[in-house]
Amino acid sequence: MTPGRPVPPPLANPISPVAGTAPAAAGAPAAAAADSGVRAAAYGAVSGASGLVPLTVARRAPKPDDVEIAIEFCGLCHSDVHATRGEWGGQTYPLIPGHEIVGTVSRTGSNVKDFVVGDRVGVGCMVDSCRECESCLDGLEQYCENGMTGTYGAKDRRNGDAITQGGYSSSIVVDRRYVLRVPELLDPAAAAPLLCAGVTTFSPLRHFDVEEGDVVGVVGLGGLGHMAVKLAKAMGAKVVVFTTSESKVAAALELGADEVVLSRDDAAMAAANRSIDLIIDTVAAPHDLNPFFRTLRVDGALFQLGLPSEAMPPVNPGALIRRRIAYAGSLIGGIAETQEMLDFCAEHGVVADIELVAAGQLNEAYDRMVAGDVKYRFVLDTSTLQAAAEEADV
Repeated sequence: MTPGRPVPPPLANPISPVAGTAPAAAGAPAAAAADSGVRAAAYGAVSGASGLVPLTVARRAPKPDDVEIAIEFCGLCHSDVHATRGEWGGQTYPLIPGHEIVGTVSRTGSNVKDFVVGDRVGVGCMVDSCRECESCLDGLEQYCENGMTGTYGAKDRRNGDAITQGGYSSSIVVDRRYVLRVPELLDPAAAAPLLCAGVTTFSPLRHFDVEEGDVVGVVGLGGLGHMAVKLAKAMGAKVVVFTTSESKVAAALELGADEVVLSRDDAAMAAANRSIDLIIDTVAAPHDLNPFFRTLRVDGALFQLGLPSEAMPPVNPGALIRRRIAYAGSLIGGIAETQEMLDFCAEHGVVADIELVAAGQLNEAYDRMVAGDVKYRFVLDTSTLQAAAEEADV
C-alpha cells in the first residue's frame, strides 16, 4: 500500500472557454442546427416539499464539442434526496436530479471524434470544470479550484449560467470531455451507480494503491460500502466490514467480506487492534472515529467518504500521532480516474447490486432510501418516463 499514487493523465487537453467554436474542419460531420435542441421527459422537484413530479426539460442542441445522450438508466443517490428536498440549503427549482447516468450517444457535435452514435456512455457527478487550474490540468477536475459544474443544480458557466438538470430524464447534452465510455461487458443498469458510488470508493483505494495482502476496513454497508467491499476484493485485499447491525453480517460475507466486526462490541473492536491498513468510512451520520483509529496499523489511514449533516465527535490527535495515522477525505474522482474505474470493473466483473424502479416509484424509493430499505442502490429505468410535453417546464 503506497500513499499518494499519481492519478492517470487527463483524457483530453484542456481548452479555453471560447475554444471549440471555430468552424469544423473539412470533411467533419455537420454540427447540429442551432435550433434543433430536444425536449426530454423527466421527473424532478418543483419545491422542497413537492416530491418528484413529471416535468419536461429543454435540452440544448449539441455544440461542436457536445455529445447528446439518450439516457437508459440513472442511479438514485442519497444526495439526490437531500438536494431535491432542500436539505442542503437554498436550491433553484424546478430541479431534475440524477448524476449516475448511462445511455447511448444519439448525436455529436462537429468536433467530437472519440464518440459516435450508438456508443454506450456514462456521465457522473460533473459536466464541466474550469479546465485551466492546477487541479484540472492534473486530471483532478473534482477538485477544480474555480468550482466544478455539477450534473444538476449548478450554474453552467459556458451556457449562459443555466441551471444544470440531471439524469432523471430521457436525454442530456454534455461536453465530450466529461463523457465516459461504458464497457460493453458491464450491465448498463448495474453500471450506473459506478459513476458515483463506484468512483467515490475506487479513488481512495487507488490513491493508497491497495494490492494483494493489504487489509481494508469498510465502515458501513450501504450504497458506498458495498462498492468498497467489491472493489477492495477485486484489488486482492482482505476486507473487514465494520457494522453496528448483526443483520448485516451475512450480507457482508455474501458480498465477499472476509470478516465482519460488530463495532458496538468492545471485545471485537479490541481484537481488531492494529490489524487494518486502510479504512473506508462510508457512514453519513455522526459517529466516533477514535475506536476505528485503534484498529489501524502504523502508517494506516482512514478515508472519510460519508458527509454527516451534524458535527462529528472530536478526533483524539494522540491516536493519530502514536501510529503516524492519516485522517483524510476524498471526493468522487476525476474523469480519467473514473474511466480507469469503469475499465477495472469490466475486467473484474464488478457492478452494483441494484433494484430497478419505474418513474412512478421514485418518491417511494426516496422514502425507502431514507429508511435504509435498499440493497444496495436504486436505479431508474428511464423507459418508464412519460412522453415529453410540447412546453418545457425547465
